[in-house]
Amino acid sequence: MPTTAALVLGHRGASGYLPEHTLAAYELAARQGADHLELDLVPTRDGVLVARHENDIWGTTDVADHPELAARRRRAVVDGKEVDGVFTEDLTLEELRTVRARERLPALRGTEHDGEWPVPTFAEIIELRARLSDELGRRIGLYVELKHPTHLAAAGLPLEERLLADLEAGGLLGEEGREAVWVQCFEPGSLRTLRERLGSPLRQVLLATAFDDVPADLVAAGERRTYAELLSPEGLRGLEGVLTGVGPSRTMVLPRTPEGALGEPTSLVADAHTAGLVVHAWTFRAENRFLPTPLRSTGPDGSPRPDRQHGDLAAEVRAHLAAGVDGIFTDHPDLVVQAVRDPRAFGG
Repeated sequence: MPTTAALVLGHRGASGYLPEHTLAAYELAARQGADHLELDLVPTRDGVLVARHENDIWGTTDVADHPELAARRRRAVVDGKEVDGVFTEDLTLEELRTVRARERLPALRGTEHDGEWPVPTFAEIIELRARLSDELGRRIGLYVELKHPTHLAAAGLPLEERLLADLEAGGLLGEEGREAVWVQCFEPGSLRTLRERLGSPLRQVLLATAFDDVPADLVAAGERRTYAELLSPEGLRGLEGVLTGVGPSRTMVLPRTPEGALGEPTSLVADAHTAGLVVHAWTFRAENRFLPTPLRSTGPDGSPRPDRQHGDLAAEVRAHLAAGVDGIFTDHPDLVVQAVRDPRAFGG
């Protein structure tokens, strides 16, 4: 069991309250107590790193309302999946700046803030992080994900060197960066490139979607090693020196039973801890839709409440902390901060 409070990672900012990957969402996450601001990076056509969960911006911006940009819509295969959208790598930063962010989950979270904020650059987020650290009197960290690095490298836009260049420009490759920055990726090859070819001093986390899935870079290379193999004791030994931690989906830590309840822990946390690695699980959300069935809120008569209503997120968080998780990715940082500070989280 952990003995200190787990890290609270503001997933795409406080994205349960404001449109994800906006400066406003990141600032709210920090003010709600998040230790780190979690963000995903993709490049523009002119090589500027910006924050979007995917390189396709059709669903998270108002690009459809800009005919000159909507005409760029095309089909592409990204990590083996066909996507129909408008892609950041087809737009210059100047073009991207004309669109505004929209809520990804409008049926759950509403649309009242659609159109208020532009897509931020990584450099702007680095500046925001410094300002908030000074204002709040504590170090606010950045937890940075490189999205689709193999796909984007094939398009002539490798991410790793751009990441380090922006961090260096922001003063985050020295001692401060070693304390404030984590880099995460679903592709082990990208993390190996950062560590072994580029000499990155930063803490690095291999993300994982499910035990049976295969990382996109290994698929591209003709390999079929699954995350189960990579995160096994033998697999983790093969990544020694590359990783500081692993970032599994929360169901890889506590699988769901057929009835939708939390099941028994897998060996993942114990295996990672034995290898000297931390475990940061994703993604914890308060809405009923995302919670284990017994933790969803109900009416006075026991009838289910709507998907958008909040249930007992704290109980799900405490269960994962009891399983040994060291960090929590969440759309609702305020609620998770309360949960990790609850003595019950650590058996107190």
